[in-house]
Amino acid sequence: MASTERELADVDRLHGLLGLPPSFGNEVRVLRNGDEIFPAMLDAIRSATDTVDFVTFVYWSGDIAIEFAETLGSAARRGVRVRALLDAVGARKIDPALITQMNDAGCDVRWFRPFFEKNKVPKINEANRRTHRKILVCDNSIGFCGGVGVAAEWTGDARNENEWRDTHLSISGPAVAGLLGAFLDNWADQHEDGFDPRTERDVDFRERGSTPMFVVRGSAETGASDVWRMIMTLVSIAEKRLRIATAYFNPDRYVIDELIAAVDRGVHVTLLVPGEHHDKRFVQITGEEAYQELLDAGVDIRTYEVSMMHAKVMTVDGRIATVGSTNFNQRSMQHDEEANVVIVDRDVVEVLDRHLDDDLTKSIELDPTRWADRGLPQKVAERVTTVVEKWL
Repeated sequence: MASTERELADVDRLHGLLGLPPSFGNEVRVLRNGDEIFPAMLDAIRSATDTVDFVTFVYWSGDIAIEFAETLGSAARRGVRVRALLDAVGARKIDPALITQMNDAGCDVRWFRPFFEKNKVPKINEANRRTHRKILVCDNSIGFCGGVGVAAEWTGDARNENEWRDTHLSISGPAVAGLLGAFLDNWADQHEDGFDPRTERDVDFRERGSTPMFVVRGSAETGASDVWRMIMTLVSIAEKRLRIATAYFNPDRYVIDELIAAVDRGVHVTLLVPGEHHDKRFVQITGEEAYQELLDAGVDIRTYEVSMMHAKVMTVDGRIATVGSTNFNQRSMQHDEEANVVIVDRDVVEVLDRHLDDDLTKSIELDPTRWADRGLPQKVAERVTTVVEKWL
Protein backbone atom coordinates (compact mmCIF):
# COMPACT_ATOMS: atom_id res chain seq x y z
CA MET A 1 0.00 0.00 0.00
CA ALA A 2 1.36 3.42 -0.96
CA SER A 3 2.28 5.87 1.79
CA THR A 4 -0.44 8.35 2.76
CA GLU A 5 0.08 12.10 2.87
CA ARG A 6 0.29 11.91 6.67
CA GLU A 7 2.95 9.23 6.50
CA LEU A 8 4.97 11.24 4.00
CA ALA A 9 4.69 14.24 6.31
CA ASP A 10 5.94 12.05 9.17
CA VAL A 11 8.87 10.94 7.00
CA ASP A 12 9.81 14.54 6.25
CA ARG A 13 9.53 15.49 9.91
CA LEU A 14 11.74 12.58 11.00
CA HIS A 15 14.21 13.31 8.21
CA GLY A 16 14.70 16.80 9.58
CA LEU A 17 14.90 15.80 13.25
CA LEU A 18 17.06 12.71 12.84
CA GLY A 19 19.27 14.19 10.13
CA LEU A 20 19.12 10.89 8.28
CA PRO A 21 17.70 10.22 4.82
CA PRO A 22 14.76 7.83 4.59
CA SER A 23 14.68 4.83 2.30
CA PHE A 24 11.50 3.88 0.46
CA GLY A 25 10.25 0.68 -1.10
CA ASN A 26 11.04 -1.70 1.75
CA GLU A 27 9.26 -4.88 2.77
CA VAL A 28 9.13 -5.47 6.52
CA ARG A 29 8.04 -8.62 8.31
CA VAL A 30 7.57 -8.59 12.08
CA LEU A 31 8.93 -11.71 13.79
CA ARG A 32 7.86 -12.50 17.33
CA ASN A 33 9.88 -14.80 19.59
CA GLY A 34 12.30 -17.56 18.73
CA ASP A 35 9.78 -19.79 17.00
CA GLU A 36 9.44 -17.18 14.24
CA ILE A 37 12.78 -15.38 14.45
CA PHE A 38 15.29 -18.22 14.29
CA PRO A 39 13.74 -20.16 11.35
CA ALA A 40 13.61 -16.97 9.27
CA MET A 41 17.25 -16.13 9.99
CA LEU A 42 18.47 -19.67 9.39
CA ASP A 43 16.48 -19.96 6.15
CA ALA A 44 18.12 -16.76 4.90
CA ILE A 45 21.58 -18.15 5.66
CA ARG A 46 20.73 -21.45 3.97
CA SER A 47 19.47 -19.58 0.90
CA ALA A 48 22.51 -17.30 0.65
CA THR A 49 24.63 -17.73 -2.48
CA ASP A 50 27.20 -14.96 -2.05
CA THR A 51 27.57 -13.33 1.37
CA VAL A 52 26.49 -13.65 4.98
CA ASP A 53 27.37 -10.88 7.45
CA PHE A 54 26.46 -11.31 11.11
CA VAL A 55 27.14 -9.28 14.24
CA THR A 56 25.72 -10.06 17.66
CA PHE A 57 26.22 -9.15 21.30
CA VAL A 58 25.01 -12.49 22.66
CA TYR A 59 26.09 -15.90 21.41
CA TRP A 60 25.79 -18.34 24.29
CA SER A 61 24.77 -22.00 24.33
CA GLY A 62 22.01 -24.47 23.57
CA ASP A 63 20.85 -26.35 20.50
CA ILE A 64 20.21 -23.07 18.65
CA ALA A 65 23.84 -22.02 19.16
CA ILE A 66 24.96 -25.29 17.62
CA GLU A 67 22.50 -24.95 14.74
CA PHE A 68 23.70 -21.44 13.92
CA ALA A 69 27.33 -22.58 13.89
CA GLU A 70 26.47 -25.53 11.65
CA THR A 71 24.40 -23.38 9.28
CA LEU A 72 27.03 -20.66 9.00
CA GLY A 73 29.71 -23.30 8.46
CA SER A 74 27.64 -25.03 5.78
CA ALA A 75 27.24 -21.71 3.96
CA ALA A 76 31.00 -21.15 4.02
CA ARG A 77 31.70 -24.65 2.73
CA ARG A 78 29.51 -24.07 -0.31
CA GLY A 79 31.49 -20.93 -1.18
CA VAL A 80 29.57 -18.16 0.55
CA ARG A 81 31.70 -15.47 2.20
CA VAL A 82 30.68 -15.66 5.86
CA ARG A 83 31.76 -13.00 8.34
CA ALA A 84 30.69 -13.26 11.98
CA LEU A 85 31.52 -10.65 14.61
CA LEU A 86 30.95 -11.50 18.27
CA ASP A 87 31.20 -9.04 21.12
CA ALA A 88 34.05 -10.05 23.41
CA VAL A 89 31.93 -9.45 26.53
CA GLY A 90 28.43 -10.41 25.45
CA ALA A 91 29.45 -13.60 23.66
CA ARG A 92 32.09 -14.72 26.15
CA LYS A 93 30.01 -17.76 27.18
CA ILE A 94 30.12 -19.32 23.71
CA ASP A 95 31.59 -22.80 23.52
CA PRO A 96 35.11 -22.31 22.01
CA ALA A 97 34.54 -25.46 20.00
CA LEU A 98 31.86 -23.62 18.01
CA ILE A 99 34.36 -20.90 17.09
CA THR A 100 36.80 -23.54 15.92
CA GLN A 101 34.07 -25.35 14.01
CA MET A 102 33.03 -22.20 12.15
CA ASN A 103 36.59 -21.14 11.35
CA ASP A 104 37.51 -24.63 10.15
CA ALA A 105 34.51 -24.53 7.80
CA GLY A 106 35.79 -21.31 6.26
CA CYS A 107 33.90 -18.67 8.24
CA ASP A 108 35.78 -15.54 9.26
CA VAL A 109 34.87 -15.25 12.95
CA ARG A 110 36.24 -12.30 14.91
CA TRP A 111 35.86 -10.70 18.31
CA PHE A 112 34.72 -7.12 18.81
CA ARG A 113 37.03 -5.18 21.16
CA PRO A 114 38.67 -8.03 23.06
CA PHE A 115 40.43 -7.04 26.28
CA PHE A 116 43.58 -8.93 25.44
CA GLU A 117 45.22 -9.48 22.09
CA LYS A 118 48.47 -11.28 21.43
CA ASN A 119 51.54 -9.08 22.01
CA LYS A 120 49.39 -6.02 22.64
CA VAL A 121 48.65 -3.88 25.68
CA PRO A 122 45.25 -4.68 27.24
CA LYS A 123 42.60 -2.28 25.94
CA ILE A 124 41.18 -1.31 29.31
CA ASN A 125 39.80 1.98 27.99
CA GLU A 126 37.55 0.06 25.60
CA ALA A 127 36.25 -2.42 28.16
CA ASN A 128 32.97 -0.57 28.68
CA ARG A 129 32.23 0.20 25.03
CA ARG A 130 30.59 -2.81 23.43
CA THR A 131 28.67 -3.60 20.29
CA HIS A 132 25.12 -4.41 21.28
CA ARG A 133 24.00 -4.60 17.64
CA LYS A 134 22.19 -7.69 16.40
CA ILE A 135 22.29 -7.71 12.61
CA LEU A 136 22.24 -10.39 9.93
CA VAL A 137 22.53 -9.51 6.23
CA CYS A 138 22.43 -12.18 3.51
CA ASP A 139 23.41 -11.55 -0.12
CA ASN A 140 23.04 -7.80 0.59
CA SER A 141 19.34 -8.23 -0.17
CA ILE A 142 17.69 -9.32 3.09
CA GLY A 143 18.52 -8.14 6.57
CA PHE A 144 17.44 -8.80 10.14
CA CYS A 145 17.64 -6.62 13.23
CA GLY A 146 16.04 -6.51 16.65
CA GLY A 147 16.69 -7.72 20.15
CA VAL A 148 17.30 -11.46 19.87
CA GLY A 149 20.59 -13.14 20.75
CA VAL A 150 21.76 -16.62 19.83
CA ALA A 151 21.06 -18.68 22.92
CA ALA A 152 18.61 -21.20 24.33
CA GLU A 153 16.86 -18.43 26.29
CA TRP A 154 15.32 -17.08 23.07
CA THR A 155 13.92 -20.34 21.74
CA GLY A 156 10.20 -21.07 21.92
CA ASP A 157 7.26 -18.68 21.98
CA ALA A 158 7.45 -16.97 25.39
CA ARG A 159 5.17 -19.60 26.91
CA ASN A 160 7.00 -19.71 30.23
CA GLU A 161 9.95 -18.27 32.12
CA ASN A 162 12.43 -20.31 30.06
CA GLU A 163 11.38 -18.72 26.75
CA TRP A 164 12.21 -15.03 26.48
CA ARG A 165 9.88 -12.57 24.78
CA ASP A 166 11.51 -10.66 21.90
CA THR A 167 10.89 -8.95 18.56
CA HIS A 168 12.98 -9.00 15.40
CA LEU A 169 12.36 -7.67 11.90
CA SER A 170 13.06 -9.16 8.49
CA ILE A 171 13.75 -6.38 5.96
CA SER A 172 14.14 -6.45 2.19
CA GLY A 173 14.74 -3.40 0.04
CA PRO A 174 17.01 -0.34 0.04
CA ALA A 175 17.14 -0.14 3.87
CA VAL A 176 19.35 -3.25 3.86
CA ALA A 177 22.20 -0.89 2.93
CA GLY A 178 21.86 0.77 6.33
CA LEU A 179 22.01 -2.58 8.12
CA LEU A 180 25.06 -3.61 6.12
CA GLY A 181 26.67 -0.28 6.95
CA ALA A 182 26.09 -0.92 10.65
CA PHE A 183 27.78 -4.31 10.32
CA LEU A 184 30.73 -2.89 8.38
CA ASP A 185 31.10 -0.08 10.90
CA ASN A 186 31.75 -2.66 13.61
CA TRP A 187 33.65 -5.12 11.42
CA ALA A 188 36.23 -2.51 10.43
CA ASP A 189 36.41 -0.97 13.90
CA GLN A 190 39.55 -2.69 15.10
CA HIS A 191 40.61 -4.87 12.22
CA GLU A 192 42.83 -3.08 9.75
CA ASP A 193 42.02 -5.69 7.11
CA GLY A 194 38.32 -5.63 7.97
CA PHE A 195 37.16 -3.29 5.26
CA ASP A 196 38.28 -3.12 1.67
CA PRO A 197 35.67 -1.32 -0.48
CA ARG A 198 36.96 -3.14 -3.57
CA THR A 199 35.89 -6.49 -2.15
CA GLU A 200 32.43 -5.43 -0.98
CA ARG A 201 29.46 -6.55 -3.05
CA ASP A 202 26.80 -4.14 -4.25
CA VAL A 203 23.60 -3.82 -2.27
CA ASP A 204 20.36 -4.87 -3.96
CA PHE A 205 18.49 -1.54 -4.04
CA ARG A 206 15.43 -2.87 -5.83
CA GLU A 207 12.16 -1.92 -4.14
CA ARG A 208 10.47 -4.87 -2.45
CA GLY A 209 7.53 -3.21 -0.74
CA SER A 210 6.16 0.19 0.24
CA THR A 211 7.48 0.87 3.74
CA PRO A 212 9.51 4.05 4.36
CA MET A 213 12.13 3.64 7.05
CA PHE A 214 15.30 4.99 8.61
CA VAL A 215 18.29 3.04 9.90
CA VAL A 216 19.71 4.68 13.02
CA ARG A 217 23.10 3.71 14.42
CA GLY A 218 24.20 4.48 17.95
CA SER A 219 27.89 4.64 18.73
CA ALA A 220 29.81 4.61 21.98
CA GLU A 221 30.66 8.27 22.36
CA THR A 222 30.70 11.20 24.74
CA GLY A 223 27.44 13.09 24.88
CA ALA A 224 24.21 12.49 22.98
CA SER A 225 24.17 9.66 20.46
CA ASP A 226 21.96 9.23 17.41
CA VAL A 227 19.79 6.65 19.19
CA TRP A 228 19.34 9.03 22.14
CA ARG A 229 18.16 11.69 19.70
CA MET A 230 15.91 9.13 18.02
CA ILE A 231 14.22 8.28 21.32
CA MET A 232 13.83 11.93 22.31
CA THR A 233 12.37 12.67 18.88
CA LEU A 234 9.82 9.86 18.90
CA VAL A 235 8.66 10.70 22.43
CA SER A 236 8.35 14.39 21.57
CA ILE A 237 6.23 13.91 18.43
CA ALA A 238 3.67 11.62 20.08
CA GLU A 239 0.21 13.17 20.08
CA LYS A 240 -2.12 10.49 21.45
CA ARG A 241 -0.40 7.23 22.38
CA LEU A 242 3.15 6.18 23.11
CA ARG A 243 4.05 2.57 23.90
CA ILE A 244 7.49 1.46 25.02
CA ALA A 245 8.64 -2.12 25.61
CA THR A 246 12.19 -2.46 26.88
CA ALA A 247 14.31 -5.06 28.61
CA TYR A 248 16.30 -2.54 30.62
CA PHE A 249 14.89 0.80 31.74
CA ASN A 250 17.23 3.46 33.05
CA PRO A 251 16.96 6.67 31.00
CA ASP A 252 18.68 9.96 31.77
CA ARG A 253 16.98 13.02 33.21
CA TYR A 254 16.21 14.48 29.79
CA VAL A 255 14.30 11.40 28.64
CA ILE A 256 12.35 11.17 31.90
CA ASP A 257 11.34 14.82 31.56
CA GLU A 258 10.25 14.19 27.96
CA LEU A 259 8.06 11.26 29.02
CA ILE A 260 6.40 13.43 31.67
CA ALA A 261 5.95 16.24 29.15
CA ALA A 262 4.20 13.80 26.82
CA VAL A 263 1.69 12.90 29.55
CA ASP A 264 1.17 16.59 30.34
CA ARG A 265 0.12 17.28 26.75
CA GLY A 266 -2.39 14.45 26.79
CA VAL A 267 -0.43 11.47 25.47
CA HIS A 268 -1.21 8.09 27.00
CA VAL A 269 2.24 6.68 27.78
CA THR A 270 2.61 2.97 28.50
CA LEU A 271 5.89 1.48 29.65
CA LEU A 272 6.23 -2.31 29.54
CA VAL A 273 9.20 -3.74 31.44
CA PRO A 274 10.22 -7.16 32.80
CA GLY A 275 8.65 -8.31 36.04
CA GLU A 276 9.74 -11.11 38.32
CA HIS A 277 11.64 -12.92 35.56
CA HIS A 278 14.12 -10.10 34.96
CA ASP A 279 17.56 -11.53 34.24
CA LYS A 280 19.48 -8.69 35.96
CA ARG A 281 17.84 -7.71 39.21
CA PHE A 282 20.42 -5.02 40.05
CA VAL A 283 19.78 -3.27 36.73
CA GLN A 284 16.03 -3.59 37.30
CA ILE A 285 16.33 -1.84 40.66
CA THR A 286 18.20 1.02 38.99
CA GLY A 287 15.23 1.68 36.72
CA GLU A 288 12.73 1.32 39.55
CA GLU A 289 14.21 4.40 41.19
CA ALA A 290 12.37 6.51 38.58
CA TYR A 291 9.04 4.66 38.78
CA GLN A 292 7.44 6.79 41.50
CA GLU A 293 7.97 10.05 39.66
CA LEU A 294 6.66 8.58 36.42
CA LEU A 295 3.66 6.94 38.08
CA ASP A 296 2.75 10.17 39.86
CA ALA A 297 2.96 11.98 36.52
CA GLY A 298 0.51 9.54 34.95
CA VAL A 299 2.76 7.11 33.07
CA ASP A 300 1.17 3.65 32.84
CA ILE A 301 3.87 1.18 33.94
CA ARG A 302 3.31 -2.55 33.43
CA THR A 303 5.52 -5.50 34.35
CA TYR A 304 5.53 -8.52 32.03
CA GLU A 305 5.09 -11.66 34.11
CA VAL A 306 5.37 -14.64 31.74
CA SER A 307 9.09 -14.55 31.02
CA MET A 308 11.95 -12.13 30.51
CA MET A 309 10.69 -9.21 28.39
CA HIS A 310 13.66 -8.60 26.10
CA ALA A 311 11.95 -6.77 23.20
CA LYS A 312 12.98 -3.22 22.32
CA VAL A 313 9.91 -1.73 20.65
CA MET A 314 8.35 1.73 20.64
CA THR A 315 5.18 2.69 18.78
CA VAL A 316 3.87 6.23 18.30
CA ASP A 317 0.21 7.05 17.58
CA GLY A 318 -0.24 3.81 15.63
CA ARG A 319 1.78 5.29 12.75
CA ILE A 320 5.47 5.19 13.62
CA ALA A 321 7.61 2.59 15.37
CA THR A 322 11.18 1.71 16.13
CA VAL A 323 12.60 -1.77 16.65
CA GLY A 324 16.22 -2.70 17.21
CA SER A 325 18.85 -3.39 19.81
CA THR A 326 18.47 -0.13 21.77
CA ASN A 327 17.14 -0.38 25.30
CA PHE A 328 15.57 2.53 27.14
CA ASN A 329 18.68 2.94 29.27
CA GLN A 330 21.81 5.03 29.50
CA ARG A 331 24.07 2.18 28.43
CA SER A 332 22.33 1.89 25.06
CA MET A 333 22.09 5.64 24.59
CA GLN A 334 25.70 6.48 25.52
CA HIS A 335 28.05 3.53 25.85
CA ASP A 336 27.12 0.81 23.36
CA GLU A 337 27.04 0.44 19.60
CA GLU A 338 23.39 0.01 18.65
CA ALA A 339 21.25 -0.29 15.52
CA ASN A 340 17.54 0.47 15.18
CA VAL A 341 15.13 1.02 12.35
CA VAL A 342 12.36 3.61 12.43
CA ILE A 343 9.30 2.56 10.44
CA VAL A 344 6.57 4.82 9.08
CA ASP A 345 3.87 2.36 8.07
CA ARG A 346 0.49 1.92 9.76
CA ASP A 347 0.21 -1.72 8.71
CA VAL A 348 3.54 -2.71 10.25
CA VAL A 349 2.89 -0.64 13.37
CA GLU A 350 -0.51 -2.32 13.72
CA VAL A 351 1.20 -5.71 13.96
CA LEU A 352 3.61 -4.42 16.60
CA ASP A 353 0.75 -2.86 18.57
CA ARG A 354 -1.25 -6.08 18.35
CA HIS A 355 1.68 -7.97 19.82
CA LEU A 356 1.98 -5.37 22.58
CA ASP A 357 -1.76 -5.69 23.26
CA ASP A 358 -1.20 -9.38 23.89
CA ASP A 359 1.80 -8.66 26.11
CA LEU A 360 -0.23 -6.23 28.20
CA THR A 361 -2.77 -8.96 28.98
CA LYS A 362 0.10 -10.86 30.58
CA SER A 363 1.35 -7.95 32.66
CA ILE A 364 0.62 -6.31 36.00
CA GLU A 365 -0.16 -2.60 36.23
CA LEU A 366 1.76 -0.79 38.93
CA ASP A 367 -0.38 1.26 41.31
CA PRO A 368 1.18 4.60 42.34
CA THR A 369 -0.09 4.36 45.92
CA ARG A 370 1.06 0.79 46.46
CA TRP A 371 4.42 1.56 44.87
CA ALA A 372 4.87 4.47 47.29
CA ASP A 373 4.44 1.99 50.13
CA ARG A 374 7.24 -0.31 48.97
CA GLY A 375 9.61 -1.34 51.73
CA LEU A 376 12.62 0.57 53.02
CA PRO A 377 15.16 -2.02 51.75
CA GLN A 378 13.83 -1.51 48.19
CA LYS A 379 14.10 2.28 48.51
CA VAL A 380 17.63 2.05 49.90
CA ALA A 381 18.66 -0.31 47.08
CA GLU A 382 17.29 2.16 44.52
CA ARG A 383 19.33 4.99 46.00
CA VAL A 384 22.49 2.88 46.06
CA THR A 385 22.21 2.08 42.36
CA THR A 386 22.22 5.77 41.43
CA VAL A 387 25.98 5.76 42.02
CA VAL A 388 26.51 3.65 38.90
CA GLU A 389 23.28 4.25 36.97
CA LYS A 390 24.93 6.06 34.07
CA TRP A 391 26.82 2.86 33.21
CA LEU A 392 23.73 0.62 33.23
